[in-house]
Amino acid sequence: QLRLVESGGGLVQAGGSLRLSCAASGRPFSSYAMGWFRQAPGKEREFVTAISWSGGSIYYSDSVKGRFTISRDTAKNTVLLQMNSLKPEDTAVYYCAAVYGEPRGEDEYDYWGQGTQVTVSS
Repeated sequence: QLRLVESGGGLVQAGGSLRLSCAASGRPFSSYAMGWFRQAPGKEREFVTAISWSGGSIYYSDSVKGRFTISRDTAKNTVLLQMNSLKPEDTAVYYCAAVYGEPRGEDEYDYWGQGTQVTVSS
């Protein structure tokens, strides 16, 4: 079992920045691709970004490309999401997820964190 715990959410003004962290434990972190997803009130959960097990492949949704950066620190079993130039439409609960090997579709992620709230005020 891979346990994921997100932190770093909060309230920020539009144009501001936040850094989310996802700490993994329980299994070898380095074998898993990591993804961030988000769910806004009344909307379905959507893909934000993902990074392969090696860090060599990174994917972003069009809505966050150029503003968000994902990275992983295998030594610390942590994946980070740096969010800059935040917009009110980025307001959502952000979830960290893991899947063995390479990033896949949302339904194929095996492990999920409990989520952390990000609120961007206008």
